[in-house]
Amino acid sequence: MTRQIVVLGAGTAGTMLVNRLRRRLDDTWAITVVDRDDAHPYQPGFLFVPFGGPTEELVRSRHAFVQDGVELVLETVERIDTDAREVLLRDGRLLPYDYLVIASGASVRPDRTPGMLGPQWRTSIFDFYTLRGATALAEALTSFRGGRLVVHVTDVPIKCPVAPLEFTFLADEWLREHGLRSDTELVFVTPLDGAFTKPVASERLGSMLTDRGVVVETDFLVERIDDKTLVSYDGREIPFDLLVTVPLHMGAEFVSRSGLGDELGFVPVDRHAFQSTVDRRIFAVGDACDIPTSKAGSVAHFAVDVLVDNLVELVAGRPMSHSFDGHASCFVESGDHKALLLDFNYETEPLPGTFPAPFVGPMSLLKETRANHLGKLAFRWIYWNVLLPGRPLPLAPAMPMAGKKVPVATT
Repeated sequence: MTRQIVVLGAGTAGTMLVNRLRRRLDDTWAITVVDRDDAHPYQPGFLFVPFGGPTEELVRSRHAFVQDGVELVLETVERIDTDAREVLLRDGRLLPYDYLVIASGASVRPDRTPGMLGPQWRTSIFDFYTLRGATALAEALTSFRGGRLVVHVTDVPIKCPVAPLEFTFLADEWLREHGLRSDTELVFVTPLDGAFTKPVASERLGSMLTDRGVVVETDFLVERIDDKTLVSYDGREIPFDLLVTVPLHMGAEFVSRSGLGDELGFVPVDRHAFQSTVDRRIFAVGDACDIPTSKAGSVAHFAVDVLVDNLVELVAGRPMSHSFDGHASCFVESGDHKALLLDFNYETEPLPGTFPAPFVGPMSLLKETRANHLGKLAFRWIYWNVLLPGRPLPLAPAMPMAGKKVPVATT
């Protein structure tokens, strides 16, 4: 009798997952992956589009990356019936499952902030988390002649939490190159108490913003946008001429309709095993779950490694023995053809050192280098040709400590 694994979402995590599972499971297991369309975006590439970066090769067909033996269904998910163990699609089809993995990602929701999605949207207010938004912003920058340029994060969590910082650094570079920096007040607005979630990285990145003359506004929780002004719940106001915002992020609507999500529609899971806290036959991975680490491609990669091993054990009737430590590796583009690299997990702060090989790198941690910049650019090829097809990378999912400079405790 054929048993069914259904994966909802053919993005980064979902595609890697089904391809790796297909290699590990025999034909008694059918694998189906569902997504609403056939357009798979390379989201890290959106960052460069406003500054003249290429738009070609940023979106490809999902079919090109789902291997033989996996059924790809293109339809919107209506809801999950956990009692019947079925997924209801909008066209009325039912997909039964023995195990279900939710990998439906996170979406930007400008409609959730009053005044954001209105007449100013993509005229004086822009995002770069979508290709359409990044392309519109590129056009707006061509006519920008100075003023107050505000980079704003509505709330956390967001996809790639370093991306707003990267945009700020690249904007500083772009303004200098176009002779506009002295005529532009560059402001970074965040709901956090610092530049980033991890204190060590926050201090380093915050000092880089200060060195570049960027004004930083922290603890700013936006209530609404009124006529080119951000207004916070505590009454502070930040006017702008051009606003580059990261809208509120939420999980898929079907998650909430199915009673499986938190207040933002992300799936609460065990942070080490990705098993739903509501139903033990359901897992969530990638941006769709609520684990307390970055919603980033590297996290999806390391998490899928762990989840595949656990699912293979589970379907064989063995206890799941693998545990995810929250490992994240994030390139931070800092302008002038340089970047930093952060490597951390649930318990360990970003540390200086080398990556991936101890002492030889070639990339440096918590340090701006050209090698890190080249590594970020090279990742696009790795993404399309290695990660999505499910080919192995010589990187273990657990955070390595070799080559890192651990601070000596003082008494």
